[in-house]
Amino acid sequence: MNALDESVKSAVPSERPLGPLPAASHGPGDGAAIPPAGGRSVEGRLLGRLLEYLGNPPLEFVLWTGERIAPAGAPVVARVRVSNRATLLGILADPQMRFPDAYCEGRVEIEGDLVRLLETVYDSGRSSPQHSSLRRLVERLRRPHVNTLSGSRENIHRHYDIGNDFYSLWLGESMAYTCAYYPSPAATLDGAQDAKMDHVCRKLRLRPGESVAEAGCGWGSLALHMARHYGVKVRAFNISREQVAFARERAARLGLGSQVEYVLDDYRNIRGRYDAFVSVGMLEHVGVDNYQSLGEVIARTLGMHGRGLIHSIGRNRPAPLQPWIERRIFPGAYPPSLAEMMRIFEPWDFSVLDVENLRLHYAQTLRHWLALFESASGRVRDMFDEKFVRMWRMYLAGSVAGFTTGALQLFQVVFAPRDNNDVPMTREHLYVR
Repeated sequence: MNALDESVKSAVPSERPLGPLPAASHGPGDGAAIPPAGGRSVEGRLLGRLLEYLGNPPLEFVLWTGERIAPAGAPVVARVRVSNRATLLGILADPQMRFPDAYCEGRVEIEGDLVRLLETVYDSGRSSPQHSSLRRLVERLRRPHVNTLSGSRENIHRHYDIGNDFYSLWLGESMAYTCAYYPSPAATLDGAQDAKMDHVCRKLRLRPGESVAEAGCGWGSLALHMARHYGVKVRAFNISREQVAFARERAARLGLGSQVEYVLDDYRNIRGRYDAFVSVGMLEHVGVDNYQSLGEVIARTLGMHGRGLIHSIGRNRPAPLQPWIERRIFPGAYPPSLAEMMRIFEPWDFSVLDVENLRLHYAQTLRHWLALFESASGRVRDMFDEKFVRMWRMYLAGSVAGFTTGALQLFQVVFAPRDNNDVPMTREHLYVR
């Protein structure tokens, strides 16, 4: 285990170290929170009600007046300091958006483990009896960014074209911005990314001389891996100029320009026939309304003996991405349920051959990214500003919490045309080389 992996265990994104936090004492009345000496303020009562609504998660809030509000009788896992009344009222009105915004702007300070805080909030919100109905109402009021041809370009530009130098600080040598695969708990980030790419290639059963279409290739790692280690030719499509430029330079440096072609274009414009189709980490940006069109693209590109694999963040049931992440970080992103993913396959009579959930692998990937991000936070601050550092810390920590609590899943789905009988009888090919 290298120094990075050791650091993952101790990389706690917090504004200040958390001092001793004893179990909260019971106050008079309902006993749900600690009141100040003269009784709870109006703001304290409102915050107490929010905590009750969330199932009294083990969090302590400290108001600008010094008033402390926390559940009674349990050790708290983190302390949240709120700087003023306007900030608190905003959080009470819309906690999903206003709390992370206030943190990024420095109006909220967090002492303790940010990931544990967010895990606690996710779990508490899910257990609230009113959570489902309120969530549905809020989701109807919010309008995510759309994924038309022009909308997709703008959404991708806002996230991926903010600078290759930034991403290179924390993605590792592979520059793979998708879930890694950890064959053992001691695997390094780069080792796990290589293992993920091998896992994908073995699932597709790639053979030398075959052709592969890749939709959404990121910085090009998978296409290069397929060409170098499996002897295939790859056409990889991407609409991020920064990523395509990086990938092309990388392919030329490795002498793989004749085997890998990076195309600056939308997946909807893929043409030609291929032995395999693969998409790793793109489906989240497609939008459910475009799934049938994606299926049409795949159907016209795969031959009778073709194979396909789609790797995507998902949900156990249909629900939008956390609204702050969709608005501030990943415009237009939507993690589908497996039932929603079937809209890609069913209209074109594809057979689903294998489904694997790598949820905990993504949690570990994100822990590695977060540790690298924290170690490079000074350089990130110099590139951008303090707000940007806090925003991406919140995003990475919240994503860890999403996967550890099961709010998010990571699906790999293998499929083929229905009359393709050239399919393995067992999964032995995945684990025996």
